[in-house]
Formats: sequence, C-alpha cells, structure tokens
Amino acid sequence: MRITQGCFSFLPDLTDEQITAQVEYCLRKGWAIGVEHTDDPHPRNTYWEMWGNPMFDLKDAKGVMMELDDCRKANPQHYIRLNAFDSNRGFETVTMSFIVNRPDKEPDLRMTRTDGPGRSQHYSWSTTG
Repeated sequence: MRITQGCFSFLPDLTDEQITAQVEYCLRKGWAIGVEHTDDPHPRNTYWEMWGNPMFDLKDAKGVMMELDDCRKANPQHYIRLNAFDSNRGFETVTMSFIVNRPDKEPDLRMTRTDGPGRSQHYSWSTTG
C-alpha cells in the first residue's frame, strides 16, 4: 500500500530534478529545509529521525540534494521526507513536507472499525509486510 503523507503524495514519485525544483521554490521563499527519515510510516508517527540539522542559511538546492543523497545511502529502505520551515513569525512552522524516498516494499496499513455500546465506534490500525 502506498503511504500518502504530505504534498504530492498522490502523484508518482518525484524525480531528483522535480525535487530540486521544489527545494529551489522553498529557498526562494526563505524557508529552511530539513531532512527526516523513518522505517515506521504510521500516520500517528509524527516524530521522524532528523538527518543532520535543518539548513537555515542555505541558498543553493545542491546542498539539500547532497544531504538527501547521503541520507538515501545510509537509509535506503526508509521513508525520507523533506520539510520546509517558515520562521518569519519567530517560531518554526512546517510549511511544506513531502516524501522523497520509499522502501522497495511498503507495508500495508489496515484500519479495523469495531462498533461498541451506544453506537460508539472504535478504530485500530495494524501493519503487515
């Protein structure tokens, strides 16, 4: 099952050229870029591992792409995403986030609904693969 989180998640995987174009857009806006990765793509897992520090003063997309390549080499079977942070308000706000790497085999996420007393509904998630 294809994990659909963040911008562009319903499109085919972005090429490195398309990723570079998005990074350049973010940098033109003055947003900092951060690289994160995980092997647990569950929607409630909002805390992915950071790859290095966010790149606040970077002006060239090549620096982000170098960090992304290093992260891909070290974690080829992880999900990797880029986050763009806007700090104009005095605090970091994720403005854009998108997945740039996926494992060869993605796990299935299954949602199970159980009806309880008083028409209450309970949901649980499980993964396979």
